[in-house]
Amino acid sequence: VKIWDIPNQLLKRNITTPKKELLGHARRVGLIEWHPTADNILFSSGYDYKIMIWNLDVKDTVLSKPVKILDVHKDVVLSMSFNTDGSLLATACRDRKIRVIDPRAGTVLQEASYKSHRANKVLFLGNMKKLFSTGTSWWNNRQIALWDQNDLSVPLLEEDLDGSSGLLFPIYDSDTHMLYVVGKGDGNIRYYEISPEKPYLNYLMEYRSHLPQKGIGTMPKRGLDVAACEIFRFYKLIPTKSLIEPISMIVPRRSESYQEDIYPLTAAAQPALTAQQWLNGINKGPLLISLKPDSGAVNSLPQFLDPEPLVKATDLSQQEEEGGRLSMEDKQEPKEIKDGRMRLQTEETLPKNKQRCLSNGFDIFECPPPKTENELLHMYFRQQEEIRRLRALVNQRDVQIKQLELELINLSMNTGNY
Repeated sequence: VKIWDIPNQLLKRNITTPKKELLGHARRVGLIEWHPTADNILFSSGYDYKIMIWNLDVKDTVLSKPVKILDVHKDVVLSMSFNTDGSLLATACRDRKIRVIDPRAGTVLQEASYKSHRANKVLFLGNMKKLFSTGTSWWNNRQIALWDQNDLSVPLLEEDLDGSSGLLFPIYDSDTHMLYVVGKGDGNIRYYEISPEKPYLNYLMEYRSHLPQKGIGTMPKRGLDVAACEIFRFYKLIPTKSLIEPISMIVPRRSESYQEDIYPLTAAAQPALTAQQWLNGINKGPLLISLKPDSGAVNSLPQFLDPEPLVKATDLSQQEEEGGRLSMEDKQEPKEIKDGRMRLQTEETLPKNKQRCLSNGFDIFECPPPKTENELLHMYFRQQEEIRRLRALVNQRDVQIKQLELELINLSMNTGNY
């Protein structure tokens, strides 16, 4: 494995010397995956059936000893995928089994023994505790399947797509819960919406083209054109025309202003952990940023007075807010999208005789003291949003008062004329 350093100003000359070289696999390397939240942690898989974990946070140019070797497969690993905080690794192997592995302990937590689905690609679906796989059925039909990560005995959902032979590549956007399935050698891209409840997988539409793709790449969410309501962008490799074609997924809206409901907080480019912290057993979700133009990142916590202990509130789903970078908690539930709008879900647990005061979907009487940095930032952003909402409400009332005053003056003048 060779690590190359691409300058920020892009290439001005040919680069012939790698930044680092990793010499560990006995046979050729087939897959590499960067850890989603830890800095300089790289996973590599080769035809020696081993997965090696490398710590690149060292000065040596040539590394020959990985920090960990996962020797739990009996055949070639075809696909690797991390969960959101990188504490679990899912693999699809040529022995037709899907495995969920604890990478630091090197142990297999779950293993699929389901015979009628031969998986080629496997994907963690964010924090939904579900896996998505593509492969083939007994009759060599292309097939998709959905799994509970804690029980791989039987899939939650299994569906045949067609009889083509090209591999299916799944790509998941955890911000909008959109799943894209791209077929190698096809000209189409199917896309679905993932929900935590049955039927789990909702087919939406299909992009069609007469030009087949040999490969596909994606633009990070930070590079999307939010002014055009672009929620995803593919780069399609068309070998017959020696062409790379961009394909944008755009939500049709007339307004040119920033649409907050389709752009929740997304992963930043900065790591949340150092390599050594992750190796020591610490788990942390990705740092999040807002895609709103000119939104500033929160570099330090706002200062608050010590809140009084109040009644414990129920967990609130994460709201997308203006400019902020914060750490996603391990147990944070994914946001649901229903009819293209985000919904904030709460549970009513107050006694019937207690008066509720809901302000902007937030119960101001049920407000536990923040215990984590994430909770503190969420409370701060909710307060800022509430202040903006109240100011807009006051301005609206002032306008209504002026309109009523004008109507009274007109009425009195008309009465005086009579």
